[in-house]
Amino acid sequence: MKMIADLHIHSRFSMATSKEGMPENLDFWARKKGISLIGTGDFTHPVWREELKERLVSEGNGLYRLRDAYVKEESRKFPGEGTRFVVSGEISSIYKKNGKTRKVHNVILLPSLEAADAMAQRLEKIGNIHSDGRPILGLDSHDLLEMMLDVCPEGILIPAHIWTPHFSVLGAKSGFDSVEECFEELAPYIYALETGLSSDPAMNWRISKLDRYQLVSNSDAHSPSKLGREANLLDIDCSYEGLYRAIQTGEGLEGTVEFFPEEGKYHFDGHRKCGVSLSPVEAERLGGICPVCGKKLTMGVDHRVEQLADRAEGFVKKDGKKYESLVPLPEVISACMGYSTASKKVQGCFEQMIQTLGTEFDILRNVPSEDIKSCAGERIAEGIENVRTGNVKRIPGYDGEYGKIELFDEN
Repeated sequence: MKMIADLHIHSRFSMATSKEGMPENLDFWARKKGISLIGTGDFTHPVWREELKERLVSEGNGLYRLRDAYVKEESRKFPGEGTRFVVSGEISSIYKKNGKTRKVHNVILLPSLEAADAMAQRLEKIGNIHSDGRPILGLDSHDLLEMMLDVCPEGILIPAHIWTPHFSVLGAKSGFDSVEECFEELAPYIYALETGLSSDPAMNWRISKLDRYQLVSNSDAHSPSKLGREANLLDIDCSYEGLYRAIQTGEGLEGTVEFFPEEGKYHFDGHRKCGVSLSPVEAERLGGICPVCGKKLTMGVDHRVEQLADRAEGFVKKDGKKYESLVPLPEVISACMGYSTASKKVQGCFEQMIQTLGTEFDILRNVPSEDIKSCAGERIAEGIENVRTGNVKRIPGYDGEYGKIELFDEN
């Protein structure tokens, strides 16, 4: 079964998230976007876990769906059987290792809410899992993986957004130089890595040490409307076992949907407070020091990849999975209309296109340009075509500031 999956998301119980993060809203937005499988997010949070037990029903194959009583009326107009959920959660580990403070985020997938109960029970002995859906624990990533394998051998641990400077396994500020350094003798139990918004598969192909890992992409959404910013293209049996095989072996993982990496918040080096954004070459020329304030720059993903790369830029991995770089449809409409994504005009056009042409992913990836033109006008059709062909101008993000993808030249 072909499907789009977004496995790393958050509920309203994580810090800095939307109050709309409830199962019925996640189901609604997944249908609207054309996503068949999403993570539940935040399985460690006890209140959220109870809500999931109340509002989801097991399909008997390791996946869940929303109970019919909770399905929103506006969700029913979208075709298909509705969204499947897989139990998931992100854990922030902050600890000392090899003389350095490490800050690593990991995503865990589990085959049942019962396994989530057992895992949460073990984690509660380590630290507070009640105050934040993404708990911060003084737990070595190696020990987290060991615990998961002990509690649930069928679980999957995926290092999250692996290049983010501050909170990732390979991040410049607090990460490691290899997956093996982080997970030691348990590294063979890591099968997949999440590339994050500021990198794409081609950037990761430059590091030969990463060749054995499946590369996956997820939204890390903090609100239902942000689902699918990045996602995975699967052709699997619709079950946890099918998902497990895809992530662990690549069987059925056809590719990913990506941000243009320049749009991510940490692509270039820089200082947000000083308005300084620099390429790796420019940052090296300045010794990594901000030319405005004289303090150390936040090293971006592009620079960090360059540090660890042993292959030239542009290297193509022979068995590398396909990937597509897209821009969310509201951003495309906004760029074409000259209004903010939250404006009534942009939202009205977005809703009209969804009602007329189909799901957001279908519009961005498959609907013919002529159909888009008939529905939304020539400029939006041209904007989507430019995204599909990569004919865009990229202004890289830096130090927590999102980049910009311009769909048209100045003329």
